Amino acid sequence: METFFAPAERTTDDQLAEEIQIISNNPMISGLLQSAGGMLAVLDERRQLVALNDSLLKLLGVDDPAQAFGLRLGEALNCIYAAEEPAGCGTTKWCSSCGAAIAIVASLSDNQPAERICALSSRRGARQEDLALRVKAQPFSLTGSRYLLIFIQDITREQQRAALERIFFHDVNNLLCMLVGASELLVTRDPSELALTINRGAHRLHKEIAIQRCLSEDEAHSYRPLNEEISPTEMLAELQAQFVNHPAAGNRKLCFQNGPSEVTIYTDRYLISRIVSNMIINALEASHEQDPVSVWAERKEGQVVFSVWNGQQIPESVVGRIFQRNSSTKEQPGRGVGTYSMKFLGEDVLGGSVWFTTSALDGTTFRFALPEGEGSCSRS
Repeated sequence: METFFAPAERTTDDQLAEEIQIISNNPMISGLLQSAGGMLAVLDERRQLVALNDSLLKLLGVDDPAQAFGLRLGEALNCIYAAEEPAGCGTTKWCSSCGAAIAIVASLSDNQPAERICALSSRRGARQEDLALRVKAQPFSLTGSRYLLIFIQDITREQQRAALERIFFHDVNNLLCMLVGASELLVTRDPSELALTINRGAHRLHKEIAIQRCLSEDEAHSYRPLNEEISPTEMLAELQAQFVNHPAAGNRKLCFQNGPSEVTIYTDRYLISRIVSNMIINALEASHEQDPVSVWAERKEGQVVFSVWNGQQIPESVVGRIFQRNSSTKEQPGRGVGTYSMKFLGEDVLGGSVWFTTSALDGTTFRFALPEGEGSCSRS
């Protein structure tokens, strides 16, 4: 039989029945199929199904595993290309670019585990459904025959979300570039306070989107800091203005102290604002009404250190997870990014240091340190 990729030969019916019996009678394989949380299958050396678990049966939309025995993976999943050649899945001209087929063939050929992402177009009745599957093939031998243990993870939503994020950031960035350009032109023609406010807001929004993209991708190199010489006193004044009517402040006593006037730092003001603002919001949320929260900056050992203090102690059970992504004391989904972003932006992007101390006697202080002057190690 003709093939464009993988061998076309199939297992005989008698041999297939024997393989199914061998696999089903093996307590280790049976236990694995029953206990595995994800989708799991066993293929023989000619890539045909001889066992599968309930999770995979559910994806296939069948109740009886016997309906899937003898099929190849693409055939069981109703791949729209699987029937284009007489020998089926793995033999068509499309299969050489299929992640599942590549992982299976590579694993059999090299006798090593192989993993790929499979973009599958599946026929479901009258409609077509596009799936993204992470497929890992692990070879093993049993009674002198070779088999593949196939682990399958449905990552369709994850891939769709990533694609939508890329589209969103691309389109919003284009719109913001146009907005920033228009605001620059507006300031040139009419340098009024309103025009300047619009220009500053446009620039800030542009940077916020860039910061958010950096956090979303979790890659420091995706954000380019816009470094400038900044006075800590000036930075504290900007932060104080931001929190004049901030809802988190409520009835708390938010106190900003004067920073060192004789020193400057060379870094990105938008990121400093983002980091210290998160520290302030966390301190306010941890405090009770009428509790004081203090913000200050100081020069210490060649560094400028921004500090935010509140009188509450962080519970010991939480301390080790403060900078862990997705960890939060709040129940709502999507929380646990604020403290993580402080550490990521402050250290991985700006090259500074972020840490905290907490005790029942002294309360909690978060600190963010950057080298003073032109020697700042902000990434560029």
